[in-house]
Amino acid sequence: MFRKNHSGWVLALLGLVGCADKSSSIPENQPVQMQAKLEAFEGCEALESYIEDAAVLDMRATMESSKPSYWKSRGGWFGGVPVADGAPPSSENSGGAGAPAPSDYTGTNNQVAGVDEADFVKNDGTRIFVLSGQKLYVHRSWPAESLRAESSLTIEGWPQQMFLRGDKVIVFSVVYESLPGMGGGYGGGYGAPGLEVACTPIGPCANYGAAFTKVTTVDVSNLAAPQVTGELYLAGYYQDARLAGSSARLVMNDSFRWPTGVRWWPDYSSTLWNDQKQLEKAIDELMKQNEQLIRSRSLSDWMPLGRSKRPDGTVESVGYDCRDFHKTNAPTRLGFVTVVSLDLDAQIAQLPSRTTLVTEPGEVYATADSLYLATRHWWWWLEPGQSDYTYVHKLDLSQPRRATYAASATVEGTLLDQFSMDEHEGVLRVATTLTKRVPEDSNPWGRTETSNRVSTYHLEGDRLTLLGQSEELAKGERIYSARFLGTKGYVVTFRQVDPLFTFDLSDPAHPRKVGELKVPGFSTYIHPVDDTHLLTVGVQVAENGDWRSRALKLSLFDVTDPANPREAFTQLVGTAYGWSESLYEHKAFNYFPAKGLVAIPFSDWTQPYNGDYWGGFVSDLRVFRVNPATGFSPVGAVSMKDVFQTVNYYTWSYTYSPNVRRSVMADDYVYAISDAGVRVAHVSNLSQPLATSRFAPIYP
Repeated sequence: MFRKNHSGWVLALLGLVGCADKSSSIPENQPVQMQAKLEAFEGCEALESYIEDAAVLDMRATMESSKPSYWKSRGGWFGGVPVADGAPPSSENSGGAGAPAPSDYTGTNNQVAGVDEADFVKNDGTRIFVLSGQKLYVHRSWPAESLRAESSLTIEGWPQQMFLRGDKVIVFSVVYESLPGMGGGYGGGYGAPGLEVACTPIGPCANYGAAFTKVTTVDVSNLAAPQVTGELYLAGYYQDARLAGSSARLVMNDSFRWPTGVRWWPDYSSTLWNDQKQLEKAIDELMKQNEQLIRSRSLSDWMPLGRSKRPDGTVESVGYDCRDFHKTNAPTRLGFVTVVSLDLDAQIAQLPSRTTLVTEPGEVYATADSLYLATRHWWWWLEPGQSDYTYVHKLDLSQPRRATYAASATVEGTLLDQFSMDEHEGVLRVATTLTKRVPEDSNPWGRTETSNRVSTYHLEGDRLTLLGQSEELAKGERIYSARFLGTKGYVVTFRQVDPLFTFDLSDPAHPRKVGELKVPGFSTYIHPVDDTHLLTVGVQVAENGDWRSRALKLSLFDVTDPANPREAFTQLVGTAYGWSESLYEHKAFNYFPAKGLVAIPFSDWTQPYNGDYWGGFVSDLRVFRVNPATGFSPVGAVSMKDVFQTVNYYTWSYTYSPNVRRSVMADDYVYAISDAGVRVAHVSNLSQPLATSRFAPIYP
């Protein structure tokens, strides 16, 4: 639990302008912290002061940027503040009784062997569990011809992902709740966050309801009657989760909630609008009022308590120890990233342990023993002369029920995704795009120049120290995919063509580019087939940029000779309008080595001559045989168009898409999974479904 002491102690934030005589100053950009580290708070007083100081700084930066004088100094008045350049757009534990299991099957496509990644589909060969809308659908999936939904269970909030361990399903959902002093969500604990202040045409709106991540434990030993055995509510948005053995690591992030009454723009009047000096005085006065509101809050307003609910209805408060919160010595905006450790095999419900970083969220990468969080250096304003950096923080997972801070590194450049990081024999390998802003006439923020690099880091005390780095690669391009496999590394960049770079990482102190291959288009995901072949999914793009020749592309690369990689085979899929979730979500990519099959979701739409909307609509799972010696051969497609079409709804939403999103392969059977249902077919005749489970439609 936490405590608060009103002693007035204030911790100065790096670069914070918090004193009254400097209250109207624009926050200045702070230099990159080249020796990043985390430091635990000594107690709740320090934590609360840090949060309030950072909130004031954030509020002032936002409001200062709305002043006419700010925009005049940058060549205009009123416009969007530019943001820093961003990146371009397994198997589970078996359990439960039933029919004999298939001899082999696919599970979640995990980055690290032995570390399961949460997803909205889980299976163990004989059972398939799917989250769709607010329901958990429980299927008996083997024998395949007998696929059926045995039951469904309503999950509070908006289910995100889950784990399957034996006869337990652990579901992570987001629940919005009203709290005193801030705006509330819609009724029922599941709606989108509500607002309590009127929004103005300029500036953000204040007062969102608090988001909680709910952890629901479900006993599925009886598929026909799943039972909720535990409910845990923790403040923060669900971001990701990993499972190694019985130890689950839940990663949440949260932005701070503005107090009721915080306003971002003065009441409109023609006098203010026509008198810029008066307008700026009004903004200054409003900032003072906002700061008073911010500093009047208690720690529990910023960080609400959680709660645990037992099957008998008993509710227990879940607090936190302020000493488990860590601040960074690097410039950052205020946010919270929390790693919660849960023992899924505990016979008696235990309260979780937590480690919280007071920083903005970023990429998450984890092995069985380590978890890495990568966050970007924060620039208040973009200016010529800046280079982007990333702060990487390592947490030690050697204790099953606790994540302990180990070390940090300052990495030049920005990361694309979790595959930009990899740990091998204690060495962290990182692929980054280097960005530099150089002066340019008529552009006050400068022009961005890019290049790319692979770097290695090793642990020295509480620091991840730079061990080695490659030469800079592909100037003017960005990383679109990366993969580290043992002592080898692979990076794809893109501008007009797709260079695949191969790296020799056998000497961690000297990562070395050894090969390069340029092909049209780009790959967004790299998957190992064996030690000498890579399977990728991406987009074919003509060198002249003609979008009409665009198509999804599967490629098989031969990297037997790393110095001379070659694109051995390709398979184009669909038209210029085709799309697949596997392009940007590796869990949608399904490779079944036992059968030499690869499956990807695919959707497309072409204008039909008769005007029938559904006549040109495609939503299916495309299946191909892949062989390093002979390449690709299409097997067929499991169509799900009719499953969605029966809803007779011509559009879709974030929560209900017609696209196939996941797949499962078991022996000679292929299961296609969408928000609308599950369908199975034999690999010899994919166009003829053997069984279909349809879900209740979800309307936006």
